[in-house]
Amino acid sequence: MIVDRIALLLVIIGAVNWGSIGLFDFDIVAWIFGGQGMLASRIIYSLVAISGLWLISLFFRKREVAAPALD
Repeated sequence: MIVDRIALLLVIIGAVNWGSIGLFDFDIVAWIFGGQGMLASRIIYSLVAISGLWLISLFFRKREVAAPALD
């Protein structure tokens, strides 16, 4: 599902950003968009949060079993 992949990408961006904050005290998103209070930064932060909430649904979905390849 394309929404899952977009959400995963945004959560990875958020994880890298949080890692840089924790390790280096450097907020990559704020640096790129001109500060934490800038509209673009707030949009990115909000999209990362919504993506994290979306991905919680993965815990409750049934997995589809792929058919074995016929080589």
